[in-house]
Amino acid sequence: MTIVRLNTKPSSAPREEIVIARQMHQALVLHFLEGLTQAQIADQLGVSQPTVNRLIKRGRQLGLVEIKIKSPVEPLIDLEERLLALGGINRAIVVPTVSGNPQTALQAVGEAAARLLLDEIADGDTICITGGKGVSAVVAGLRAPRSFNVEVVPATGCVQGKHYTDVNHVSTSMADKLGGRAYQIHAPLFADSAAERAMLINMRSVSDVFKRAREAKVALVGIGSILTDDSSYYDLHPSSSTDRQSIEQSGASCELLAHLLDDRGEVCAYSLNDCLVSLTLREFASIPSKIGVASGPNKARPILSIMRGNHLDTLVTDEATGQRILDIAAAEGALA
Repeated sequence: MTIVRLNTKPSSAPREEIVIARQMHQALVLHFLEGLTQAQIADQLGVSQPTVNRLIKRGRQLGLVEIKIKSPVEPLIDLEERLLALGGINRAIVVPTVSGNPQTALQAVGEAAARLLLDEIADGDTICITGGKGVSAVVAGLRAPRSFNVEVVPATGCVQGKHYTDVNHVSTSMADKLGGRAYQIHAPLFADSAAERAMLINMRSVSDVFKRAREAKVALVGIGSILTDDSSYYDLHPSSSTDRQSIEQSGASCELLAHLLDDRGEVCAYSLNDCLVSLTLREFASIPSKIGVASGPNKARPILSIMRGNHLDTLVTDEATGQRILDIAAAEGALA
């Protein structure tokens, strides 16, 4: 929307100047507010078209016209700036919450993250990813304008069962959409013990995948909720659902690369954290561009915890989730 403010004041100038000033005002109103062409204004005022042109030009030079552009995405930009002010991220991308349906909201977030990913990657790049609903939504939203000679590699071990928890399936789907190559990891997400984890990590086929992941230019990850009934963390390990009391006692607030983290975004003292077959958070931190994707009211507190831990560069979410993050931060005194 364009708003035009005409700054005109009474004048004690000589009569001829008053006539010119009145013509100038009429020309500005007809042009900027009523949308008439200069030829139409000339006919209406009974002057030549060059005269109208001079009147409009002079009026702008005198500061009689102020033009303000109001963007339909202005509230989203304001929300992005307020999220950035919380700290912990360098960029926030917020899309409108067009529906109360969480799947519809996640689809919009996934499409926005897909567009961002296409802007970030180039031939020869490596992308490392996690599984999860958020990353799967990004894959579904990919509309590559051309084939990209990229590699897509898992950042974690694999959980079979549901398609969105299977990082091999998600990475293959992404590579197919981009025209690149996917690498598979042949190791579970959780080992039975820390010693078994060390053995798996050092297997040639597994260590090669994680080496590629550490060298990735872009990481695309989901952000998991822990303490809600719809948390997909409990799809990752059969014992985690029965161990919920221990998870709550550990102070867990969120999940990133299957690591359970507390409200400050720090790794919790929880046994399964020691058995994870995945990049460590220190290794993850060295990747140049780390994009987190999440939406939904139950993801707001986990996202805030991840931000406090400084784990991401970019957050992609929706308007309702972004506002909920700010509300939680304000209630906890995190805003100045």
